[in-house]
Amino acid sequence: MSADPVVPIVAGDAAPVDVPTAATAGVGNTSEVGRLRTVLLHRPGDELRRLTPRNNDQLLFDGLPWVDRAQEEHDEFADVLRSRGVEVLLLGDLLRETIAASGAARIQGIAAAVSARRLGAHLAEELAGHLRDLAPADLAHVLTAGMTFDELPETPAAATSSLVRRMHHGPEFAIDPLPNLLFTRDSSFWIGPRFAITSLALPARARETSLTDLIYAHHPRFAGSRRAYESRVAPVEGGDVLLLAPGVVAVGVGERTTPAGAEALARSLFDDGLAHTVLAVPIEQARAFMHLDTVCTMVDTDAVVMYPNIRDTMSAFTLRVDHGEVSVTGARPFVDAAADAMGIAKLRVIDTGLDPVTAEREQWDDGNNTLAVEPGVVVSYNRNVETNRRLADSGIEVLEIEGRELGSGRGGPRCMSCPVARDAS
Repeated sequence: MSADPVVPIVAGDAAPVDVPTAATAGVGNTSEVGRLRTVLLHRPGDELRRLTPRNNDQLLFDGLPWVDRAQEEHDEFADVLRSRGVEVLLLGDLLRETIAASGAARIQGIAAAVSARRLGAHLAEELAGHLRDLAPADLAHVLTAGMTFDELPETPAAATSSLVRRMHHGPEFAIDPLPNLLFTRDSSFWIGPRFAITSLALPARARETSLTDLIYAHHPRFAGSRRAYESRVAPVEGGDVLLLAPGVVAVGVGERTTPAGAEALARSLFDDGLAHTVLAVPIEQARAFMHLDTVCTMVDTDAVVMYPNIRDTMSAFTLRVDHGEVSVTGARPFVDAAADAMGIAKLRVIDTGLDPVTAEREQWDDGNNTLAVEPGVVVSYNRNVETNRRLADSGIEVLEIEGRELGSGRGGPRCMSCPVARDAS
């Protein structure tokens, strides 16, 4: 990308950081497969070290990741993207810089993290005051990794006047950690030149959107960026949103995104002129199928990789605007509805293996959850041997990464990435 004018910001006591503004940084996204220019990732950190056998289910992890190895795997993922000319933005860096640059961002992040309903008004006020005095890096750490009651600041008043503090066990969380921040796809997505803040369905993830929201609202890099959609009511998660082609959006409806959420998103995109067709795609309400991108992702302008067990049964309702009114038709087979909406003769489907056992194993291991870096080039976990072979046999270049530890949270390369800027496909 060409050099852009920059805006200096100061992160704590560090030297000024030069950051391009949104008006010059080239944000925007109209497809799944256009050449990827800028992507938002989150390098896993201490929030993963908060996982224990007692809380990992509640925090939506299937196991306890080896954090140091997960970080190595994530660094490899980021390096693979950089090797293909992709600018990698790290959420943790952006969060620290935003808090350093904006008092409003600091207040917004604290307000979202400190709950008077949970802590009581007295303790919540005391904790908020403590957080307001933290350095940007320390506050960013608390907002992502959480805080236990043992870690609360020690004051004589708190020890004697807070029933909440006296009755909670020390290792319990006063501020919950956010281990699922790793999956930056879900809390926001870019469509056209705008960003959408989603509404995450499960309590363990609800606060994630407050961090992406404050970054887009207050970081100089995104100055001038406009919202496409924001919902505080009906759940919509970014893993359910596929930009099939300019103006054509597929939205999975299942465990995480509701029909009301899909309809609200469609109406918002129509109102803003960001889409002319939205396909609402029912998917099974199960952990293995938590998002549309766990069973289907685009790998080329006319091709998807798809779990074969649903190829012939996945359907879609088509939403369009007709004379100022939203019309809903269908349901039709997804591959037919998608091809018609995209204006192509046929949508190529690459299966994740014809053997049912292999297909089921590789679907569980995120074989369908690929990230396209340009048309016909995708990032995939190396453990999905059969799926990757079938992709290669179909002319798709596969950039393999390790995901033994990263996959413990049930997500692949697409889940772990939020494209901020792509070329038109």
